[in-house]
Amino acid sequence: MNDTQPTTDASPRYILEHTFGYTEFRGDQQAIIETLVNGQDALVLMPTGGGKSLCYQIPALARPGCGVVISPLIALMQDQVEALTAVGVAAAFLNSSLDYQQAQTLEAQLLRGELDLLYLAPERLLQPRTLELLSQAHISLFAIDEAHCVSQWGHDFRADYLQLSCLHERFPSVPRVALTATADQRTQGEIARRLDLENARHFVSSFDRPNIQYRIAAKNNPKRQLLQFLNEEHQGNAGVIYCLSRNKVETTASWLQQQGFNALPYHAGLSAEVRAEHQRRFLREEGVIVVATIAFGMGIDKPDVRFVAHLDLPKSIEAYYQETGRAGRDGEPATALLLYGLEDVVKLSQMANTSEGSEEHKRQERQRLDAMLGLCEITSCRRRALLRYFNEELAQDCGNCDTCLTPPVTWDASDASRKLMSCIYRTGQRFGAAHVIDVLRGADTEKIRQFNHNQVSTYGIGSDLSANEWRAVVRQLVVRGYLQVNAEAFNALQLTEQCRPVLRGEESVQLRTLPKAAKATGKPDSGRSRAAVEISEQDRPLWDALRGLRKSLAEELGVPPYVVFHDATLREMLSARPRNEQEMLAVSGIGDSKLARFGEPFLKLLAEFETVTEADTN
Repeated sequence: MNDTQPTTDASPRYILEHTFGYTEFRGDQQAIIETLVNGQDALVLMPTGGGKSLCYQIPALARPGCGVVISPLIALMQDQVEALTAVGVAAAFLNSSLDYQQAQTLEAQLLRGELDLLYLAPERLLQPRTLELLSQAHISLFAIDEAHCVSQWGHDFRADYLQLSCLHERFPSVPRVALTATADQRTQGEIARRLDLENARHFVSSFDRPNIQYRIAAKNNPKRQLLQFLNEEHQGNAGVIYCLSRNKVETTASWLQQQGFNALPYHAGLSAEVRAEHQRRFLREEGVIVVATIAFGMGIDKPDVRFVAHLDLPKSIEAYYQETGRAGRDGEPATALLLYGLEDVVKLSQMANTSEGSEEHKRQERQRLDAMLGLCEITSCRRRALLRYFNEELAQDCGNCDTCLTPPVTWDASDASRKLMSCIYRTGQRFGAAHVIDVLRGADTEKIRQFNHNQVSTYGIGSDLSANEWRAVVRQLVVRGYLQVNAEAFNALQLTEQCRPVLRGEESVQLRTLPKAAKATGKPDSGRSRAAVEISEQDRPLWDALRGLRKSLAEELGVPPYVVFHDATLREMLSARPRNEQEMLAVSGIGDSKLARFGEPFLKLLAEFETVTEADTN
């Protein structure tokens, strides 16, 4: 065992301070840790970046034996093990990336009691040979990470998670903890039931991530919108951009490269080697943007992702919340941008209707899509609506979402809605939005002439609105249930029962005004974006030097820069200017092991800058 590793009888607080370098527990961490240290089971819901890992790492170190962590991804295991090794914890992973000899060596270490934490994939854990190995070892706890993978309703479902209830049967005296960042009430119940944790203590932390600024906008030349967002607010920042299709991932990554960004594609159609290389670069290089399908991101432990952008609509609020939660894990300001359009609604509706699940499953999928669309179209605080979905009430508007920062303007769209509904009816409820809008605006197209739609009473009555404005009306009326898109009839717009009071003039309709396209200025809009963490011009040379030193140390060790120190730790170092080891230990994120490994070069650098500053002053 590493010399800097605390003994197994050390208190959780001692481990928190001396191993991980933090002085205080956050939220429910202490109660969760004490529950596990005392041998009880726990189910933990905590937002991404909320400190879930410490909830099982500290009890594993405080209890005698080795903690076994079930994790769904090899990359996530490697990431966690690198970070633990950097703070002096004897951690390892056992997966298919190891050859036979390496695996044998690791198994021998486990049996000799030389490991504090061992990471396994569920598939590996469930092999009879692995279960037999664990039964011969001294196990301190089982941690089931990303526990929402057990949910058959979820987009990250892993069948092997369903069999993990065997841990309770085979190891009845070993405490278990299941952890996830994303689960509505139904998924929480499913996790508890399937993992046999119904009698466990449940800890549900606040889902609020106040450092993330949520922004949702209708697509209006999405490439231009994305480029403006990146140029004005996120030059040089690491981020993730999500697209629905592999083809869109490839074309978007290629286009961003042409615009001068360090952008890499990631989707299941790429070889395992390419995906691993792109993920490695994202974790270890600075300022890399990954353009991906949902195949990327689960468990990515990179703290300094400054933005997550969606170029297509996520299919549920759970998916949206989980994916946006990959931004700002360090607690620093970050942005979540979503661009969506009517075509997204149509595409996701088709996917829900043609899925292989039962009618109940399809109904649940449609409900989740409706909730996601509702979040897009609301005119009130986005964060309050997002948290309400997870049964959490925010006392007041957040002040850090687009609807709070720039309250949307609404207009009385009752007359426009009636015109649109009438036109849909007059053309037989057989045509898509583009054709109906052409009829409303009095266009002269071959299709209009073919069906004699230049003869209907609604031809040309909507020429006062642009095609873009009509698309906004269509999209909002679909979302609100006045219209539906029939995927089985070439995406034809059709009326619903709900539209009758509007057509009869008994109900008015207030819709969100289509925002005017902002002019690209090349300058950040400091009033809207808090994502860029400001460093004063005076401090910039030292800040750059600290980051440069971190980068060189990380390259020597072959680990991502944040494994050495997080940005937040460097920022505190910049502010406190520690002059000795005692003062360095007071900086958040620096424990005994990191002080021993990295303290000297950073103290030397700080002293050099102090000398230069004093010389300049004199």
